[in-house]
Amino acid sequence: MTASNKDRIRALLKSIETGDPGPVSVVNEAKYIQHNPQTHEGSEGLAALFQRLSRTSPRVNVVRAFEDGDFVFAHTEYDFSRRNIGFELFRFEDGRAVEHWDNIQPRQGPNLSGHSMVDGPTEARDLDRTEDNRALVRACVMRVLMDGDTGSLSAFLDAAAFTEHNPRLGDDLSLLHGALSERRADRRRIDYHRLHRVLAEGDFVLTQCEGEFDGVPTAFYDLFRVAEGKIVEHWDTNEKVAPESEWKNDNGKF
Repeated sequence: MTASNKDRIRALLKSIETGDPGPVSVVNEAKYIQHNPQTHEGSEGLAALFQRLSRTSPRVNVVRAFEDGDFVFAHTEYDFSRRNIGFELFRFEDGRAVEHWDNIQPRQGPNLSGHSMVDGPTEARDLDRTEDNRALVRACVMRVLMDGDTGSLSAFLDAAAFTEHNPRLGDDLSLLHGALSERRADRRRIDYHRLHRVLAEGDFVLTQCEGEFDGVPTAFYDLFRVAEGKIVEHWDTNEKVAPESEWKNDNGKF
């Protein structure tokens, strides 16, 4: 039985821990485009890099992984020199991974409702509703996060069933409304500027956005779970985008 692309990415990420060179073959390193600005491109093969990292006794847990056409997106937790939570995004071409994005922040929490940044359901359901769920989340992000219409939250989120994993918030929608409405001087504290991608498998939908947090350029990755036409769960990471003068490759964060 041929492994799915998401299973091959699970094995690739786990090989950071094990140093096993086999799973690295999923990556076409001749065409590989790296969007992590802190990673040099082409300076060290992935197999050698992962073997070197494995000697530092890292821990890698792929909590959930999903597949959408040529893309695989995974929600991960890492324990290297510090504990981090991340989203990993890969694009496939001719059966191999040729492009990579990620978004990583230090692990915090549990939050006010006792949820961690990664707990909750892990398997996609309602595969026949993938496109409906993608459209719902896209509309929510555009209207609420991009346009700042926090009054429409209840049109997209199920307040009675909502579970929030952001470490600064909790399940009560008033907390989310307050965070999204907060302003510093003449701008929103959490300010989404551009939606780059909406990826979905069944009831899970990931959005990749850029904007500003406290006036600092930031990448926002938000994972939503949808049930019965409403968003019922949310996970996220945000990461500062380094100035271009500090980038180690020329591909950009997005």
